[in-house]
Amino acid sequence: MAGDAGAPRRPWVRAAAVLAPLLACAILSAFRDDITTVTSALILVVLVVAAAATGDRPAGLLAALSAGAGFDLFLTEPYLRFVITDAEDVEATVLLVVISLAVTEVALWGYRQQQRAARRAGYLDGMLDAARAAIEGDLPTEAVHDVVARHITDVLGAEDCRWVSGPVADVRNAILDHNGVLTRNGREVDVDRSGLPVDEYVAIPVHRGADVVGHFLVTAVSHPHYPTHEQLRVAVLLARQVAPLDA
Repeated sequence: MAGDAGAPRRPWVRAAAVLAPLLACAILSAFRDDITTVTSALILVVLVVAAAATGDRPAGLLAALSAGAGFDLFLTEPYLRFVITDAEDVEATVLLVVISLAVTEVALWGYRQQQRAARRAGYLDGMLDAARAAIEGDLPTEAVHDVVARHITDVLGAEDCRWVSGPVADVRNAILDHNGVLTRNGREVDVDRSGLPVDEYVAIPVHRGADVVGHFLVTAVSHPHYPTHEQLRVAVLLARQVAPLDA
């Protein structure tokens, strides 16, 4: 798949995840007599949720541990020491960390669901765009091929995709069939484990009846790409949009 666009900012996110709860605890320590332990814990949980909402699990876990450490250091006696003498403070600290970890997992689950929904919406937009280009006939056939090829490239996270008329002639090419199954030399490729081949093309044949009218050649050479089965099937459906054009 395409590289993670969020990777460059992860060190900053994780640093903030560690520092924010500690800073919050230091500020709250100035109001120990006015703010209850429960209120302080809830404020820290909010910060943990904010860290987890970035979609980076380490950031959420670091924030949870930082919240527990800050709560111990600044808000439980003896202050500024990693020692807790009161049984209720021990219980509160443990519950804070456990709840923060649980909230982190819930937030990450929600983030993944949101990302999955966004990807599916993007797939649907691509399908509609390709279908519109093929049906309305406002674009030359070559331009429609380019539109579909671009969407296939985006869906698979590949480097390039281009249209080739006629059946797949090069037996070295891996074949993505109509069920979204990738085969290479007659054997099924476990894309989840090994990704798209980087030493050869992936061909997506386009059928009209029993005939292959052409195929899209997908290139993934710079680094492994790991599209899901859903993405592979979407790529096949996109390719099918050009079948009526190449009768």
